[in-house]
Amino acid sequence: MGRTKTILGEKVREALASVLPITVIVLVLCLTVAPLPADALLAFLAGAVLLILGMGFFTLGAEAAMTPIGEQVGTHMAASRKLLVIVSVSFLIGVVVTISEPDLQVLASQVPGIPNTVLVGAVAAGVGVFLVVALLRILFQISLQWLLIGSYAAVFLLAAFFVPGDFLAVAFDSGGVTTGPMTVPFIMALGLGVSSIRSDENAAQDSFGLVALCSVGPILAVLILAMIFPASGAYSPSPMPQAADSRELGGLFLSAFPRYAAEVFKSLFPIAAFFGLFQIAALRLKRKKVLKIAVGLLYTYIGLALFLTGVNVGFLPAGTCLGRQIASLPFNWLLAPTGMLMGWFIVQAEPAVHVLNRQVEEITAGAIPGSAMSASLSIGVAASIGLAMVRVLTGASIFLFLVPGYLLAVVLSFFVPKIFTSIAFDSGGVASGPMTATFLLPFAMGACEALGGNIVTDAFGVVAMVAMTPLLTIQLLGLAYQWKLNKAKLAQAAEDEEIIDLAY
Repeated sequence: MGRTKTILGEKVREALASVLPITVIVLVLCLTVAPLPADALLAFLAGAVLLILGMGFFTLGAEAAMTPIGEQVGTHMAASRKLLVIVSVSFLIGVVVTISEPDLQVLASQVPGIPNTVLVGAVAAGVGVFLVVALLRILFQISLQWLLIGSYAAVFLLAAFFVPGDFLAVAFDSGGVTTGPMTVPFIMALGLGVSSIRSDENAAQDSFGLVALCSVGPILAVLILAMIFPASGAYSPSPMPQAADSRELGGLFLSAFPRYAAEVFKSLFPIAAFFGLFQIAALRLKRKKVLKIAVGLLYTYIGLALFLTGVNVGFLPAGTCLGRQIASLPFNWLLAPTGMLMGWFIVQAEPAVHVLNRQVEEITAGAIPGSAMSASLSIGVAASIGLAMVRVLTGASIFLFLVPGYLLAVVLSFFVPKIFTSIAFDSGGVASGPMTATFLLPFAMGACEALGGNIVTDAFGVVAMVAMTPLLTIQLLGLAYQWKLNKAKLAQAAEDEEIIDLAY
C-alpha cells in the first residue's frame, strides 16, 4: 500500500508538471490582456486540480493494467503462430482500447454533425484495422517506410478527390487524438510482446511504428464517414460555468461527475470483459497478477472520470473564452506566439513523451539521447501550434500545411536511418496528448468563433498540426546523427591511415 502511494505521488507530480504550465499561462493572460469572468476562472482552476488528480490515477492504472495486458496478450497471441488469432484478437484490442481513449471522447463531443457514438465507433474500427496491419508488419518484417507512403497516399487521394472538404481537419485530428494516454502504453507494449518472439537483431527496432500506423486508420475512417455524414449542425461552444459562490461551483462539478463516471464505465467495460475472457481462455495468469491488473483498471476508471469532469466543466469553457478574448483584441496576432508558448511547455511535460524518450534511449543504447528527442519535439510542437493559429487568423486550408509537411517527411525517410523514421512517425501521435484536445483545440475554436471563421474547417486541425511537425524535427535530428556518425567514421579512418603510415 505504501509503495502504491509513492507511485501515485510520482504520477500526480508528472500530471502537475503537464497541467501547471498551461495554468500559469492562462492566469498571466487573465491578469493582463484577456480577463475571464471570476466564476469561469475559478472553474478552470478547479478543473485543473481534477485534471492533475485524474491524470495521476489514470497513468498509474495504465501502467498497472494496460501495459501488462498488452505485453501478455501480444506475446501469447504471436506465440500461437495462428494468423486468424492474431488478426481477430488484435482488431478487437484496437477497438476496445480506442473506445476508452479520453482524448477521443473530448474531440467527439466538440464535432458538430456526427453523433458521438458514430464518430468514436468509426475511429475505433480504423485503429483496429491498422493495428492488425502493424502487427503483421512486425511478424513478416515488412518495410514501415513503404507502408506509411502507401497509407498516406491513400489518405490524400481520398481527401483531395472524393471527400467533402468540411471535415478534412476533423479527420486528421482524429488520427492524433487516438494515440493518447490510454492507447500508447497498450499499443507499444503489444508491439514489444509480438516482436519478442523474433530473434533477429532488428526485432526491437521494428517494435516502433505501431503508433504511426494506428494513427492512419482513424483518418481514413473519418474521411469515409464524412461521405456518409455531410457537414451539418452548428457548433455550440461549451457553456460558461456560472456560480455565485464556492458551494454552487462545487455543485457544478458534483452534478457532472456521475454522468462522466457512467460514460467511463461504458468505455472501460469492454477492456475488462476482453481481459477476463482472454484470461479464462488462454492466459491463466496467477491470482496475484490478475488482482493487480483489476486494481489498475479501477485506478484507470477513477482517473478517467475525474479527468473528463475537470475537462468538460472547467477546461473547455475557459479555453474557448480565452481564445475568443484574445482574437477580439486589436493585436489578435498574439494568438500565434501564445499558442507556440503553450505548445513548447505542453510537450515538455507530456507523460507519454517521457515514456517514448526512455524507450528510444534504451533501444538505441544512448545513441539518441532523451534530451535531444525532447528538444526536437518541443520545437516541432511549438511551430505546429503557431501555424495552427495562423490558420485560424487567415482561414488557410489545412492542405497547404499538411501536404508539403508529409511530402517532406516522406522524402526525409529515404535519407535518415530507418529507426529515426519509425520514431518520428510514432512521436507525431504521442506528442498530441491530453492538453492539445482539452485546451488548445477549444482555444482555437473560441478564437475562430470571434473572428467569424468556419469552426469545422479553420479551428479543427490543431491536433493534426501537432502530429505532423515531429515527423520533420525528429528526422532532421536523424540527419544530424547520420552526419556526426559519418564524420566520426572519416576521422577514425584518417587516424587509422596515419598509424599505418607511421608504422611503415
